[in-house]
Amino acid sequence: MTQEALIDLLKQMTLAEKVAQMLQLPPSFFDESGEITGPMNELGIDQATVESAGSTLGIMGAKRLKRIQQEYLAKSRLKIPLLFMHDVIHGLRTGFPIPLAMGASWNVDLARESARIAAYESAVSGIHLTFSPMVDLVRDARWGRVMESTGEDGYLNSAFAKAFVEGYQGKALEKYRIAACVKHFAAYGAAEAGRDYNTVDMSRWMLREYYLPAYKVAIDAGAKMVMSAFNTIDGVPATVNDWLMKDLLREEWGFDGLLISDWGALWEAVVHGQCQDKKEAAHRAIEATLDIEMCSSCYPQHLSTLVSEGKIKEEQIDHAVLRILTLKNELGLFENPYRDADEALESTVLLSAEHRKVSLEQAQESIVMLKNDADILPLQATQKIALIGPKATTHDLVGAWNCGVLPEEAVTIEAGMRALFPQIEVMDAVSWADELDLAGAVAMASRADVVVLALGEEASMSGEAKSRTVIGLSDTQLKLITAVKATGTPIVALISTGRPLDLSAIVEDVDAILITWFLGSEAGNAIARTLIGQNNPSGKLPMSFPRSVGQLPLYYNAFKTGRPSEDQFEIYRSNYIDERISALYPFGYGIGYSPFHYSDITLSSNTLDKNRSITARVTVTNQGEHRGKEVVQLYLTDLFGRVVRPMKELKGFVKIELEAGMSQELNFEISEAMLRFYDNRGHYASESGDFTLFIGASSADDARKVNFSLVEE
Repeated sequence: MTQEALIDLLKQMTLAEKVAQMLQLPPSFFDESGEITGPMNELGIDQATVESAGSTLGIMGAKRLKRIQQEYLAKSRLKIPLLFMHDVIHGLRTGFPIPLAMGASWNVDLARESARIAAYESAVSGIHLTFSPMVDLVRDARWGRVMESTGEDGYLNSAFAKAFVEGYQGKALEKYRIAACVKHFAAYGAAEAGRDYNTVDMSRWMLREYYLPAYKVAIDAGAKMVMSAFNTIDGVPATVNDWLMKDLLREEWGFDGLLISDWGALWEAVVHGQCQDKKEAAHRAIEATLDIEMCSSCYPQHLSTLVSEGKIKEEQIDHAVLRILTLKNELGLFENPYRDADEALESTVLLSAEHRKVSLEQAQESIVMLKNDADILPLQATQKIALIGPKATTHDLVGAWNCGVLPEEAVTIEAGMRALFPQIEVMDAVSWADELDLAGAVAMASRADVVVLALGEEASMSGEAKSRTVIGLSDTQLKLITAVKATGTPIVALISTGRPLDLSAIVEDVDAILITWFLGSEAGNAIARTLIGQNNPSGKLPMSFPRSVGQLPLYYNAFKTGRPSEDQFEIYRSNYIDERISALYPFGYGIGYSPFHYSDITLSSNTLDKNRSITARVTVTNQGEHRGKEVVQLYLTDLFGRVVRPMKELKGFVKIELEAGMSQELNFEISEAMLRFYDNRGHYASESGDFTLFIGASSADDARKVNFSLVEE
């Protein structure tokens, strides 16, 4: 349909039909039973509004969605199709690692491919748009939704944001692609005290410098939709924040796609105490250019009245509805309202062997090894292995926001290990309150050459509304570790988690630690292959692991202070009196079975001007006996600035693979644009002066560094 035809369609719509297009209803309104009276009365909307609502969410299945679309269109005067959206966060039916684990892979190409597969499975299941990627910058592991992010660094987040959007949407929403919705705009990940839905309070300088860039990258990559956040910005809920949505997103950034509220977030502007009632919330939101209200009814109850009272212009509604019609048109729904929904293809594509293969690859690259004393890993197939712990036999390895992924279809750790370790005994040790179970675990450990403890969180402990004040392992798991350690048998700890955990209580009691996150459908196979050495772990932490929850929020790129710490107690310095200030395991950290050596850095020039770049060169050598992958990371420090600058910032990375004994020279291009920052007046520019460049294996790797200067032309 041409743009002219869309405008003509808009002109044929009544005001009530336009307003209904701006409403997204939950799946209960489209249930096969047809019983919608209760939910309809709760929202305060009528049957005509339901029958003209523009979109719904949370429904999947080609046959079901085709039926819903057919019934909807039969009642539609103008035959405007319904738009189906869903939370496809880390796979539809083929479960990929949670986004935080994907961030740990530092492999954006693999993330892009996982998004493409998720889009393919979604499209044949009838879905048009996913509420992903979540690009919120996160620095507080207490917040449950860190599992849905890719970590604490804006540069890394931006790289994954772009990859996810490209994977979902392709070049132009071609066949078997779906639209992407970047969320949550903005700074949702900075909720005070790590408590979900809580207040966000930060300077606009901080917002622009660290929290906004990943959203901008996703939008520049072509994301079709932006979702507003639950939190406040400058004391105003994001959903009705005209500076954030209209001035910044629309006018400054030029975003002309769809803007949708989060579930019930428009009504919550009243609960915040920022809007007096739903009518004021509707007024504020349309002024802020919110296009779609998700699952509350401020718009259908009050927009028409606001027009009749002259408080808003119908033209404002027209702009929103035209954006909705435009996306439906870009998806080809006017020509084919069922788009790619295909029951036959759905039965062969979902959880296919090809897709599971990519899931396995992604899971393997997401595992982070934090410790490997005496090279206890990799294990040998001939060893007697005791697999013990709550994660040993469970299918609870997928993680929150699992969409259509069925946990029972995920490979358990036991299943993965039995295929590779013939001499294995398994005990899930669920009923730890029973001393016999603990005694049995000790007896099993005593018979083994190595104990593999499968530990961690339950999936229900991370995700939305899953904030925690204690982020260590449970007391029962700690008791198990203590009892097994007393046997003297070496211990390998597998940690399934959706967030960084405080591992201080166990780090000295185990011989090896693998962070296995929630890895999706192929979790057990990925873990087993890593334990036996078929996969050389190459993941790096996308978030710092704290020594204590009292350090949070914790992040590597903290600002310099006037009384800097040497990470040991010294009075009148920026320290704690009861803990070091550094992370237990820092951002970017992770080891493998192959030690990598970095040469000194050489620069093509020690001076840089704004019209040219310089090159930093380093040679990386695999000094181990195994082929391995390494994430080579480049950091910069601005030594002096007109605003205080971070101690270090990630500005580049590359993941390489080397055979044992092989070397590779890497070249990083340093440009003036990489040195720009916001000052306290909102100016974004570089500043001549001195810089230090680091290239190494983590944010804490300071072994190789070199200085250069940015000079005036």
